Amino acid sequence: MHEGDALAWLRARGVIAGTSLITSLPDVSEVRGHEARAPGSDKLADWQRWFEDAAELCMRSVSDDGVAIFFQSDIRHGGLWIDKGAFVTRAAGRAGMAMLFHKIVCRRPAGTLTFGRASYSHLLGFARTLRPTLKHHTPDIIPDAGEMPSKKSMGVAACVDACRFVLNETRTRTIVDPFCGFGTVLAVANTLGLDAVGVDLSPRMCRRARTLRIEVP
Repeated sequence: MHEGDALAWLRARGVIAGTSLITSLPDVSEVRGHEARAPGSDKLADWQRWFEDAAELCMRSVSDDGVAIFFQSDIRHGGLWIDKGAFVTRAAGRAGMAMLFHKIVCRRPAGTLTFGRASYSHLLGFARTLRPTLKHHTPDIIPDAGEMPSKKSMGVAACVDACRFVLNETRTRTIVDPFCGFGTVLAVANTLGLDAVGVDLSPRMCRRARTLRIEVP
């Protein structure tokens, strides 16, 4: 567990041998560091550029035999929907990665009316050289994200799906989550026998992530 700026941490390490990455990049409301933008600049546009650059850096940190998996929930901003799955896909093209899967994870029961944050999330997997088999194929729609330690957390069921993909389809045995939050990914990875490394800027999140334990069905 590392407390600090995730992007600086990734830049200092380059390609991290033997790793796959599972993470969720933050919303525009959660990102610090836009205070220095030029007068009159657009905060949303600044965040979008930051988001795509961060996603690209995350992907470039993954070893050639690994996979980069992102869990992203669309948000409504100014009455319009922001498709974060599209941002990640554009970043993958810049990083030289291809999409292995695109799953929909239901964060709320089908038919639920939501405002601000979608009732579903994208679970997207990308790799440089890996091409998965169909032997361990799982459904394209995960009907229940599972337990969420916080309302913005990656659900346990989605974490299990992502970690089992790493176990079944790659030779990597260490998961990196550079925006780990409460540490759901780390806890599930450890429960399934994977090593895990998390980074977060918040001391409170780091303390929670160090102690979180999750039982996997």
